[in-house]
This record gives sequence, structure tokens and C-alpha cells, in this order.
Amino acid sequence: MAVSSSASASASTSTSRGCCANSTNSTSYHTQKPHLSKPISIRNPKWKYNWNCSSILSSTIPSANSKARPMPKPPQYNSSSFRVQASSQAGAGAGAGAAGSAPFSEKLSDFGDKCWRFLRPHTIRGTALGSLALVARALLENQQLIRWHLVFKAFCGVIALICGNGYIVGINQIYDIGIDKVNKPYLPIAAGDLSVQLAWLLVLFFAGAGLSIVAWNFGSFITSLYCLGLFLGTIYSVPPFRLKRYHVAAFLIIATVRGFLLNFGVYYATRAALGLPFQWSSPVAFITCFVTLFALVIAITKDLPDVEGDRKFQISTLATKLGVRNIALLGSGLLLANYLVAIFVAFYLPQEFRQSIMVPAHALLASGLIFQAWILEQANYTKEAILQFYRFIWNLFYAEYLVFPLI
Repeated sequence: MAVSSSASASASTSTSRGCCANSTNSTSYHTQKPHLSKPISIRNPKWKYNWNCSSILSSTIPSANSKARPMPKPPQYNSSSFRVQASSQAGAGAGAGAAGSAPFSEKLSDFGDKCWRFLRPHTIRGTALGSLALVARALLENQQLIRWHLVFKAFCGVIALICGNGYIVGINQIYDIGIDKVNKPYLPIAAGDLSVQLAWLLVLFFAGAGLSIVAWNFGSFITSLYCLGLFLGTIYSVPPFRLKRYHVAAFLIIATVRGFLLNFGVYYATRAALGLPFQWSSPVAFITCFVTLFALVIAITKDLPDVEGDRKFQISTLATKLGVRNIALLGSGLLLANYLVAIFVAFYLPQEFRQSIMVPAHALLASGLIFQAWILEQANYTKEAILQFYRFIWNLFYAEYLVFPLI
């Protein structure tokens, strides 16, 4: 009987292995009765996928010697959850659509950034402030002649000047790519962000647009002055002339374009728009002389941050010849003399200028210049300190135009 029971148990075990149904597990299965009323998901990451049937059953059906593990609950679906999922999918689709349109806006923004850097913003600010200050001065002197349609004409004039400025600085970048890669690697052509072909299209567009605006709105004389400015900007940078290689010629071109032509031309055009003949006033004569000398200082000091690249390419500048410190002191001295003359003129011609504004304003600007030169000396003329000093000179340039309508 014992032998029979043993044989029977052995046969039962053998049979269980053959058909993948263990009697003990079967008993446990019927005893435990796990809740199988819900469908069993086969996506539980804890399950091990094996082609052995007993392995699959043992992973899903608890044995008698182990604690029963709760069966994984499949996700419950109802109408509200389905609506939430559908709305989230719709939102994701809308996001994907927005993402699909993002590249165009990003490209447009990127192109705008390239054009803005190509225009050299610090020069645009000087041009715009100068023209607006001179227009404001002419209008303040003839308030009874102000008409609203002149505002649009003045706006067109500012746009034309910015276009001319863009042409001059743009063509200079086209012919200075190698040097700019060392001195100004952030410029779009030197950085590889703007192709030379596109740069040429931009400068030709600026020249054509500016010339068209001036010819349409301001007559032949102002158009001739505008063409003269474009011509001087061209021979400054373009071979075989490339007059920027010669110190005196380069200084004269910068002083003429940014000093005389801008101030005289804008004031002349404004009076012509008001129906008045040109006539020098003491403040306009002062600002023209002051800014012409100031532009000369900018021309002298503009090479200070570029000494490293100029020496590498063996470009002769005053900064490479005389040294950074000497050129910085020379520029500071000329500007200081400019401010002292302005204060003297205010006392010498009290009937022409407002001493209460002109004297303290120029004294304050001169004090700022002295302090900035002292900082440069203390920093031992490092590249960062030189760049900060050059930027401060441009800030003084802007400040003069802000003060001008009030003097």
C-alpha cells in the first residue's frame, strides 16, 4: 500500500511536470482563490517573460508556502478618464503643432539678431541720438513752424541715416573678416553666423534704401551730402583705396562723416523742411565743432581694444606704434580740452547759452572722464579695462547729444 502510494505520488509528480500543472499548486490555487474577475494585464514590468509554462504560472499564481501577492490591477477606464486622456492627447497634438511652427519664429529671431549685430548698435545709437537732438534744437528755435506732417519726414530722415550707417559699418566688416576673427569674433561675419553673400545684399539694400529716402524727401543738396558720406565710407574700407590704413586719412574721414556731415546735414535739412534758409546758430556751430573733435578722439581710441589682432596681422595703428597707455592719455586729454572749451564758451557767450545747464553738465562729464581714465590706469591697461574705457567714451558721446537741446 505504501509502495502504491509512493508510486502514485511519483506518477502524479511526473504527470504534473509533463502538463505544467502541479497538484500542490493546484490545491493552493483553489484554496487561495485570488480575484481573477478582472483581466490580468501582461505589462507588469516585474514579470519575467519566459517560455517555460511553470515559470509563467509561478509568477502569477502564489504557491502554498509563500504569502499571497496581490494581483496587479489593470487600469480602470470610464468615460471621464477617457475624456481626460483624449483632451491631454489633443493638448499634446496642439503642442506638437506649436513646436512645428517654432523653428520659423526662431529663425526669424536669429536673423534679426544677426542683422542687429551687423549694424553695430553703438554706432546706431550715436547716429539716431545726434539726428534727433539736432531736429529737436531746430524745432525749439522755431516752435511756431512745427507741423505734424514734419514728424513723419523727420522719421524718414532718421531711417535714412541709420541705413547709411549700416552701409558704412557693414562694408567695413566685409573687408575686415580676418582681423575681426581675432579682435571682434562676436561680429556675425567673423563668427560665421552671416555669409559674405548675404552681407553684401544687406549693405547694398541699406545704401539703396537710404539714398532713395533722401532723394525722395530732402532735395538734391542733402542727397549730394548723403552720397559724399557713402563715398567716404567706401574708400575708408574698400581696396585699393582702403584709407583706414593711413592714420591721418582715417581720422579725417571719421571726423568728417560723424562730426561735420551729420550735424550740418541734419540741421540744414530740418530748416529746409520748416521752409527756412540755412543759418548757423551758436549752439549748432558749437555742437558741430565739439562732435567733430569728439569723433576724432573716437577715431584715435577705436583701435585700443584691437591691439592684439592688429599686431598679429602687422597692421600699423597709433595704438600699436605709440602704445595703449599713450593713446588712452592722448584721447583723454583731447576730450578734457573739449569739455574745458565748452565751459569757457558758456561764460564767454552767456546770451547764447544757458550757463546753468552747460557749465555743470560739462563739468560732470569731464569728472567722469577723469575717473574712468584713473580706473584704466589702476587696472594696468588690461584688455577688459581698455574695452570698458572705450565704451565709456561712447557713453560720453551719447550724453553730449542728450544735453545739447537744453543748452
